[in-house]
Amino acid sequence: MVNGIEQLHLHSYVHRDIKPENFVMGIGERKDSVFLLDFGLSKLFRDSISGLHIAYREYKNFTGTARYASVNTHLGAEQSRRDDLEALGYVFIYFLKGELPWQNVQGVDKRERYAQILNKKLKMPVNELCKGLPLEFESYLSYCRRMKFNERPDYTYIKKIFQELFIKQGFSFDWVYDWSRPSFAVFIQVIM
Repeated sequence: MVNGIEQLHLHSYVHRDIKPENFVMGIGERKDSVFLLDFGLSKLFRDSISGLHIAYREYKNFTGTARYASVNTHLGAEQSRRDDLEALGYVFIYFLKGELPWQNVQGVDKRERYAQILNKKLKMPVNELCKGLPLEFESYLSYCRRMKFNERPDYTYIKKIFQELFIKQGFSFDWVYDWSRPSFAVFIQVIM
């Protein structure tokens, strides 16, 4: 997932709607690949002629999915690479915990609901949000939130965090995923 976002950024685009529904696994020969989808809200973050990073702007209309959007997106800041990566952090937490603390927030309208989601994101320290998860997720999300608007993310550092966690957890790089194991296929057939 990090690689997919990095590749998009290398082509000077930010996705602006990172969420679980916009990632899929390949099939056949590509069954071990994760694909990033739905570029309808994507935007160039570099000027196509000069190659310079776009200017920071405020009071932007909200773009994306509130559940996963970065704090800066909620605050109306122009989105950049940091925002895609922060959103990915919320996706990781959602995958690992099965929910996010703000996902069932209600409001009389979308504006109020988004304001309440932002309020929860602002009030909840990263260590509390990542409670019960390996420390690496807190490190990742803290790194994303510290990034400056036009800062180039250190993708090597980000991937190293998770590669080291992978090894620390005792996993091996066999490229065999749970869903590609015969026992998992039988389990899926039984529950369907």
